[in-house]
Amino acid sequence: MNPLRVGRVDFINTFPLAWSLEHRLGPGTIEETLAVPTGLNALLAAGALDVANVSSIAYAHNAADWVLLPSICIASEGEVDSVNLVTDVPLPAITSIAVTAKSAASVALVRVLFPNAEIRAEGLPADATLLIGDEALRSAIEDPTPHHDLGELWFERTGLPMVFAVWAARRTVAVDRLLALDHALASAVADASEHAALVAEAAAERYGFPAGFLARYFDNLHYGFSDRKREGLQRYFELAAEAGIIDSAPALEFAGATQGARG
Repeated sequence: MNPLRVGRVDFINTFPLAWSLEHRLGPGTIEETLAVPTGLNALLAAGALDVANVSSIAYAHNAADWVLLPSICIASEGEVDSVNLVTDVPLPAITSIAVTAKSAASVALVRVLFPNAEIRAEGLPADATLLIGDEALRSAIEDPTPHHDLGELWFERTGLPMVFAVWAARRTVAVDRLLALDHALASAVADASEHAALVAEAAAERYGFPAGFLARYFDNLHYGFSDRKREGLQRYFELAAEAGIIDSAPALEFAGATQGARG
């Protein structure tokens, strides 16, 4: 059997999964590709990957062709730390935002939260700049300009978690293989949580951030795809549809079951 072609975001936020996952899958089980979120979105849509850790909004664009792994996502309930709007302009006065090309979910979230702001390409002058991932973490340490956490702004507006990324798979992939991967990922999350200090120290050594800073960062991330996370994701899709980002809010369909069947 050919290895499952799996894409993973090449950011610190997936490090806890990678730390444990490599011990839970046998050699040759997966063939991993690392890329930024928008890169993985394109690779999965093109059929170059079987499963990928993609932008949550990408699922809405491809729901007819993809299913979700049921146990795993990347979310926050409030602060996420690695999705920031950097600006010294008061938020109500922002008229333009320069957005990164690496993310689709965060750009859509900016459009939902700031519907009247002009969206500009990365690097162009603007009242505010959207930073994500490791770059956002580094900027928060080094740049004194105010950083506004989009996970927190979303929570203040909706009272719900923000799901930034999901694991999606092409519908042609065998369900048993997807559920085996889902189980391994969920087990990896539990293992990383049990050894949180070791994970933070290993990540600090690899990425050059203070271990305490990363421990707090990992603690703010939610990986379990609970019913509450699903509610937050559905609300995000509804608001994205209202903003004209997607045509309509899709139902969440999971490998081996539908959202409705899971209750």
